[in-house]
Amino acid sequence: MGVRRTGGFPTHNDGVMVPTPYPELNEALHDLVDGVEVVLATGFVGAYLQGSFAVGGFDEHSDADFAVVTESELTEEQVGALQSLHGRIFDEGKEWSKHLEGSYFPAPTLRNASRAGEELWYLDNGHRSLERSSHCNTVVVRWILREHGVTLAGPESDTLIDPVPVAVLRTEIANDIASWGREILAYPDRYRNRFYQSFIVLNLSRMLHDLRAGSISSKRIGADWAKLSLDPTWSDLIDRAWGGRPDPARSVREPADATDFERTLRFVRYIMLESVRSPEGPKA
Repeated sequence: MGVRRTGGFPTHNDGVMVPTPYPELNEALHDLVDGVEVVLATGFVGAYLQGSFAVGGFDEHSDADFAVVTESELTEEQVGALQSLHGRIFDEGKEWSKHLEGSYFPAPTLRNASRAGEELWYLDNGHRSLERSSHCNTVVVRWILREHGVTLAGPESDTLIDPVPVAVLRTEIANDIASWGREILAYPDRYRNRFYQSFIVLNLSRMLHDLRAGSISSKRIGADWAKLSLDPTWSDLIDRAWGGRPDPARSVREPADATDFERTLRFVRYIMLESVRSPEGPKA
């Protein structure tokens, strides 16, 4: 498994290239890439890390976000074989094997950002089988892969994606803040647990930062920026959100603190207003 990294964790361990600082995760990624190459054969183009393991800010509580690029749409036979592969990896017992998340991109789909939103075969974090979803098929994921993608196998990821204009990136982020914010406010009970309460605060902080910067950052950078740049009355909520990241499998089953959740709903409204008031340009 060859690795190209544009930032973050060093890639050498006794002369062997490694993609992350976590040996168990590296084993899971080796299993994934080796298995996918066997299943897809000549239809395999490449495998990559995106998300926090590409842009930085990862830790032991992060998901391992991947993208596999294929020559064309997966066949029914290939999907069946990949379902078996992901089930086997999930069942092997490695904790990191349960936190792989990613999609299979046909190369023509990945190349062109105008095809964002089309459904792909997708593995959700904590799941053992693929489903159809547009979750990873975004402009943001293309930007991360092109600018910071970690190549596990295949050509460099930036050769597979056309440049993403900053205006296009900002438009998607602004639209996502608006649509996600409306959903949270319309259906708050869907999010009334400890995991989502923290996730909402941290993700919206990052999204507003990225909207203004015209680039994608980590949750840690977004949280630090928000504490320095936004109304300081939100700082304690942001700090508690960061402290609430560990053990998401448990926190998603526990109710959110009632006071923090009501403040989080106000924070959603605040970020939505800020995104409209100042849609672009990094703020010191």
